[in-house]
Amino acid sequence: MNLNKLPIFLFFLFLLLRTESGVAQRTQVSLNSDWKFSLSDNPQYAEKGFNDRDWQIKQVPHDWAFENGVSENGAQSQGGGYHDGGIAWYRKTIEVSKESLDHVVYLEFEGVYMNSEVWVNGNHLGKRPYGYISFRYDISEYLVEGDNTIAVRVDNSLEPSARWYHPCGIYASVNLIEVNPVHIEPNGVFVTTPIINSQSAKVVADVRVSADDKSKLKVKYQVLSAQGEVLKETTNKLAASEAVKGVLEVPNPKLWSIDEPTLYTLVAEVIQGKKVVDRVETKFGFRTAEWKTETGFWLNGENIKIKGVCEHWEGGPVAGAWTKPLLRWKLQLIKDMGNNAIRPSHNPFPPMFYDLCDEMGLLVMDELFDGWSRKAPHDYGAQAFDEWWERDMTEWIERDRNHPSIIIWSLGNETHGEIAKDMVEFGTGLDSTRLFTSGASNPDDMQVIGINGGSESKTFLENRTFDKPFVSTEAPHTWQTRGYYRTQTWWRDNELNGTYPLPNLTDKEIFFYEWTDPKNWRNRKQSLNSSYDNATVRISARKNWEVVRDLAWHSGNFRWTGFDYYGESGLPHGGWPFNLFMGGPIDVAGFEKDLFYFYQSQWTDEPMVHLLPHWTHPRMEKGTEIPVWAYSNADEVELFLNGKSMGKDIPGTKWDEMQCEWMVPYEEGIIEAVAYIGGKEVARTFHQTAGGPVTLVNTVTTIPAEDQFQSCIILSSEAQDNRGNFYPYASNAVYFTLNGDVRKISLENGDPVDQTSRANSNYRAMFMGKTRAFLEMKEGAKNGSVLISSIVGDKSLFLSNKITIVAEDKALFGTQPASDYIIKFTTNGADPTSEGLIYNSPFEVQHGTTVKAIVMNENKEVLITMEETFGEGEGLFWGDETSDDIWEGRGVNIGAETAELTGSARASSEGRRYKHSGYVTFDDQEGAIKWYQENDGDTRKLNIRIRYSHLSKNGERPMELVVNDEQVAVFQFGDVGDLGSRWKFEGTTVELQKGANYIELKTMGKSGPYIDELFID
Repeated sequence: MNLNKLPIFLFFLFLLLRTESGVAQRTQVSLNSDWKFSLSDNPQYAEKGFNDRDWQIKQVPHDWAFENGVSENGAQSQGGGYHDGGIAWYRKTIEVSKESLDHVVYLEFEGVYMNSEVWVNGNHLGKRPYGYISFRYDISEYLVEGDNTIAVRVDNSLEPSARWYHPCGIYASVNLIEVNPVHIEPNGVFVTTPIINSQSAKVVADVRVSADDKSKLKVKYQVLSAQGEVLKETTNKLAASEAVKGVLEVPNPKLWSIDEPTLYTLVAEVIQGKKVVDRVETKFGFRTAEWKTETGFWLNGENIKIKGVCEHWEGGPVAGAWTKPLLRWKLQLIKDMGNNAIRPSHNPFPPMFYDLCDEMGLLVMDELFDGWSRKAPHDYGAQAFDEWWERDMTEWIERDRNHPSIIIWSLGNETHGEIAKDMVEFGTGLDSTRLFTSGASNPDDMQVIGINGGSESKTFLENRTFDKPFVSTEAPHTWQTRGYYRTQTWWRDNELNGTYPLPNLTDKEIFFYEWTDPKNWRNRKQSLNSSYDNATVRISARKNWEVVRDLAWHSGNFRWTGFDYYGESGLPHGGWPFNLFMGGPIDVAGFEKDLFYFYQSQWTDEPMVHLLPHWTHPRMEKGTEIPVWAYSNADEVELFLNGKSMGKDIPGTKWDEMQCEWMVPYEEGIIEAVAYIGGKEVARTFHQTAGGPVTLVNTVTTIPAEDQFQSCIILSSEAQDNRGNFYPYASNAVYFTLNGDVRKISLENGDPVDQTSRANSNYRAMFMGKTRAFLEMKEGAKNGSVLISSIVGDKSLFLSNKITIVAEDKALFGTQPASDYIIKFTTNGADPTSEGLIYNSPFEVQHGTTVKAIVMNENKEVLITMEETFGEGEGLFWGDETSDDIWEGRGVNIGAETAELTGSARASSEGRRYKHSGYVTFDDQEGAIKWYQENDGDTRKLNIRIRYSHLSKNGERPMELVVNDEQVAVFQFGDVGDLGSRWKFEGTTVELQKGANYIELKTMGKSGPYIDELFID
């Protein structure tokens, strides 16, 4: 490699990895910066000499689907949060020295989604279908001295290819690894610790060496302490066999645990003569993990409960393009909740995730696949599983098996097949130190039984029938929207049989605000979800923890999920305009919800108290009794309203007593909770009734740079009144103008229906009073600031008709000169640049007013243009107890035009009185409509109805109903009297299996009627 082109720190790393004799060891260089990118497809892009001068420049990790935003017709559909797919190319030129041509060079990708193909200097290296696995190519024979071109084609043309949002592109690091011809193979070190006691621990290191002649080679092994001290070393001759073992005994080992995750390092050096020709350092830990049928999970001889979350790689504010600093921030939030385990769902994550879990003390159920056959229409199970599963499984286990954080392997999720036994056997051959499980997939074939949603039911929990260790791989499923409350219980699929009771908190509903008028919903699921832990499928978070805690055989649970995530908006939220899933105790912007503090109260020891709901209810009648809850791990909590004690309550162990609770007649003022241990105050918190919003408070959190990743900045903005009280309903847009050495990653607020581009827009509205900007320092950054601007006021003008315009220059790092800004505005629709008034103080507006404003610098250059409308109907919808009556007792309806259409089936909007955005017509030809419906519980029967329109002049139009490839009915669609204007229903009962289900309507030689929607009760 040409050292002149390496960054300085990599130059010194290169020097350090050379021996005194001048023989180079391995070097690893990040290739994350400055890739050329084009969202298009042309075979010429693979050629070395192709002119890519006009292509965009992107930094890896990169996710073009997230970057391009959402649209109602997004190819990933509801499962992917209405993002797109497509085909794109990346190109990068590297310079290679003459010396490097004598070495072996690997090009390594830690994550490319999906169907990637790679070329070097026009030579095709291969294809990897799976989007969630790392891979590498030996590119040595294709390199030349001087410039070399890497080209990567990424094909996401077949969508949906996952059941949730997936990234598109090179979403994880790319590395160039240079080694001697004699070297340790990739993933060639396997460290095990078969014997551990307080006096000593046995370390066995298997090392695979690549060499034509191994007879004169030796391998030296060293075990280093966490401080880098050499504890033991040994040297073995390398036999002709593929691998060599080093056995070392380490005295007084410190165990890796959740609270003290001590890591050791195994150093393996290949010695040729007297020269070290390769060296690999592998982190590992001493720990034992046991699964027992009657007593659950044991770590280091201690019986503990798994307090876990399932987590999509894409959960959080950057979709698939995580950097290590931001990933550390995310995992720390999860751990701060009291969580001790993560289930990567439903695929392997890039290597830095496991490194962080090792370091931070988080247990991992490492999962390989979602399905062993098709689940989403074009997923890995459909495209590549049969041919590729062994190769991908080998990479997965060999790459990850040294991580002490990984306590069990999971092979699939809500999938089925005879392949299960083969996979367990194959996996055991790669790692016999851990057991295998799955998420509700062939549990009888697994060594540990894992059950998803079915493990929430009373019937399951009270009638255990298995004789293997058990873990709840996906439970509970509860939903909650930050800052939103309802006292009436919400069941996702209506109340199912075998569920635990979850009573309403009041006789009648007392909260009546929504994201829009319920008349505008597409189905009954399109409400926001209450933060009282009363929106669920089968069980509350509180009851779930009670049974996990009290059942000795129950190893623990992985709740669905930790963070909210993009996609899967159909099943719980009814689809568009919802584009994300609100199942986490942490929203997609990283703001903690009330449920976060419930888990803290149960899972942590640092004294805490959290109070809900907030105390700003401007349209609530005085005296209305509000359930007030406090989550605390203290002995008792006392509640005060405007200084008057409302009494003390003791947090209990039963599910409905875990929260302290009072029924408090509403009056404006201050509500305060004080927590006591042993009679002494240990924590307190309060809410104060807010007036209308008049300003923003902006705070900066800086996350240090790490490895090859730059420092990140989280800028949080919240609305406050003139007394500094948080206003929890603000939805005004906040504009961000970056200056200096800083780039934007995304803007996020946690709003499930906001369709504004997170990556390309310069603003994001506040949701329930808050929003965030996620930023990154540029390489070599010295100075950076952001201008934060907003037109602030009560959107509905209910509390006040006064409007404030704010513009704050916030220094992020370095020194930033003070700036004076000029603000101009209009209220009559005119352009503020030419006709605006100078803003000096708050002003009043009338209903229906649109305020336009600009912010200029002292040179009168326009820095930002803003607009905000105020008046009745703006902001949140405020209704009454009858507002959502139209949805009472109704099921879920899914538009036919949103389904997968084949043959001559096409979407149309030429008729009248159809639901959603249109209907499907067959144009007197043949075709089919295929809906996807997920069932995360046991196999069950449901009533379905098809809404259709048809005139019988050509006779009936029969269509067969096929569920999961089996015909279950034939509908004879007859005359409705008025084609395209009148609609009727045909229905039947169908059985849906666990997990993914496909419901298909197929013509039978006589074309088909207009099909409007599938209705599921």
